[in-house]
Amino acid sequence: MKAIGVIPARWASTRLPGKVLVDIAGKPMLQRVWQRALQCKRLTRVLIACDEPHVLQAAREFGAEAVLTRKDHPSGSDRVAEAVCNADEDIVVNIQSDEPFIDPVLIDSLVQALEQDPSAMVSTPVKRISSREDFLNPNVVKVVVDCKWRALYFSRSPIPFHRDGEPSDYSRYFRHLGLYAYRKNFLFEYCRWPKSFLEQEESLEQLRVIEAGQRILCVPTETVALGVDTKEDVEKAVCFLQGKDQ
Repeated sequence: MKAIGVIPARWASTRLPGKVLVDIAGKPMLQRVWQRALQCKRLTRVLIACDEPHVLQAAREFGAEAVLTRKDHPSGSDRVAEAVCNADEDIVVNIQSDEPFIDPVLIDSLVQALEQDPSAMVSTPVKRISSREDFLNPNVVKVVVDCKWRALYFSRSPIPFHRDGEPSDYSRYFRHLGLYAYRKNFLFEYCRWPKSFLEQEESLEQLRVIEAGQRILCVPTETVALGVDTKEDVEKAVCFLQGKDQ
């Protein structure tokens, strides 16, 4: 079973315009993400899906395989689907373009999870919550799983609800990390579906999968990549590379 990693590189960004090519210690962020993905052992190749010609040119200049996609895709998943429409691989990993320190081992673990469980259409990482702040933060997506690590539900609200006030041990709860591996044929099918009710209510596209009765396999990890969404995040990334205190 072959797997391809795809990095959807969208130029527009509300908080940090053009962030895919923002300089991080001498290299565009997109290049750093691509170089990390190349370290994966279970990916046959890594492809960058661009929405602007100048992003495509930049990707090819640092040696990446890249394609130009439509600009009007509603999500990164749709951009990835267009990019792999003629690919030979069976599994597609959607790798975020704003995580220059993504762990290659984590990406490999998602591919392995789909290889080992034929019933799962999607795999995604989850991590134990470590603080009350994260538990209550609607920007930290929570997930509940069954005994086989299949997702039961994702929410921006603290779930499961603790009837007797706030919990004393947050490590029994899980947060979702935005990285996905799909079976390629399922990805095509998923992108043809309209947005579901739960997806629109929570603004979480993975709920479209759950609501359709398909399985998402969760892979526990201790890794959380440093995402870059603001100028302050760029500074933190540079400090991390230089080994400085943040």
